[in-house]
Amino acid sequence: MKTLAIIALILGILFLAFQLYITFSTAKTEAQPYDVVSAEKGFEIRHYPASTLAQVSSNATSYRELSSSGFRKLAGYIFGGNEEGTKIAMTSPVHMDINDSSSTMSFVMPSEYEKESLPTPNDRTVKIIQSEDEHVAVLQFGGFANDKVLKTNATKLKALLDANNIEYTGNFRYLGYNPPYQLIGRKNEVMVRIIR
Repeated sequence: MKTLAIIALILGILFLAFQLYITFSTAKTEAQPYDVVSAEKGFEIRHYPASTLAQVSSNATSYRELSSSGFRKLAGYIFGGNEEGTKIAMTSPVHMDINDSSSTMSFVMPSEYEKESLPTPNDRTVKIIQSEDEHVAVLQFGGFANDKVLKTNATKLKALLDANNIEYTGNFRYLGYNPPYQLIGRKNEVMVRIIR
């Protein structure tokens, strides 16, 4: 019994050390730049300059469907699945635009790359695009995302915008910042473009 307790303690310490390592590693990952225009009660208004993205489109209509197929294709591209075999650093966040007709998942490319300097994807469903400069409203939440959680937080952001008479347009989108095996310190966001 004492041996089992010691083994459990060692495994617990190793697990905690791994989670702390992942948390610190994630904090060092290059993040998409933005400026906070204003910090409101419960949400932020941000300005995102144009960025270069690797993007896949899908007929998925749920977080679960899009996250598995989309992530696999985009990860394949940055892990060397391109004409030059170049490995491209992961950045954060991962963008997901999920709706009933067509959905997209996007990886923000590191700032050292321009659209023209990125290698061509081997998978022709991966497109290199330039996002538009935009102003958005953003609500942050922790834990793990799923369709119910995303809908709840999008509804919450919508109510906050309506209460503040802020006009918005387009779909509510999801931003994910952490790998699935990170259990502590998770960060997620929902955002929507606002009309200025």
